[in-house]
Amino acid sequence: MSRHVAIVTDSTAYLPPRTTERHGITTVPLTVVIGGQAFEEGTEISTRSLAQALQKRRPVTTSRPSPEQFAQTYRRIAESGATDIVSLHLSAELSGTYDAAVVAAREAPVPVRVVDTGMVAMALGFCALAAARAAEAGGTADEAVTAAEKRAAGTSAYFYVDTLDYLRRGGRIGAAQALLGSALAVKPLLQLDGGRIGPLEKVRTASKAIARIEEIVADRAGSAPVDIAVHHLDALDRASALADRLRTRLPGLADLHLSEVGAVIGAHTGPGLLGVVVSTR
Repeated sequence: MSRHVAIVTDSTAYLPPRTTERHGITTVPLTVVIGGQAFEEGTEISTRSLAQALQKRRPVTTSRPSPEQFAQTYRRIAESGATDIVSLHLSAELSGTYDAAVVAAREAPVPVRVVDTGMVAMALGFCALAAARAAEAGGTADEAVTAAEKRAAGTSAYFYVDTLDYLRRGGRIGAAQALLGSALAVKPLLQLDGGRIGPLEKVRTASKAIARIEEIVADRAGSAPVDIAVHHLDALDRASALADRLRTRLPGLADLHLSEVGAVIGAHTGPGLLGVVVSTR
């Protein structure tokens, strides 16, 4: 019997809807809670609404999908004819999403491989796309997982934030480190390192920080064939300008995505976020 491998990811991958549709990728949403009211990321809350809530200092939290949400998704996919599922998610260091998927996979009607990619945003999205392309080519679940893991190993993510306060509130960065950044009036550059968000460098101004990200990405990409994603939250002009410079600067650029992050990541970074994902093909 021929195998049909289905790919699942979560809403923090920030893949464009047309891309998930084209590749048959199923997305399970995380939840954002603003002032006690819950919204599904991607369908029930806009990034504009989130940015306004953060600027007004309304209480904002996020939560993982429940195991039952994953269980329902896996059952629905199995009923549609899939014989195997590969479920790829954001770093377990940042969210309980992976753990919820693992719980649901135990009772799924077909085998489910759950993968902690150690990634987030389009760093996760590129992994999901690699797995989907492997499955489309007739690959097994193991081959789809290998494709995703290979992509993750060649992917880096760098972030600029106006303030570390939002990351501190969400427990994604230490209070002492956030306080130090504020006291020194520096603009922090961050990176995804071992599945965690950690410090990379500190610079004095936003313009120097963005220029430094450009330098780091150019060095990281070299002349290799790479995909790039430029993310932002309420900073389209800065993101567009950076994307334009990268298009002319990277000789191996294969594809470039420019997008605003969703509410879950935005809740932990705050308005002004600028991030770049560089992923070797």
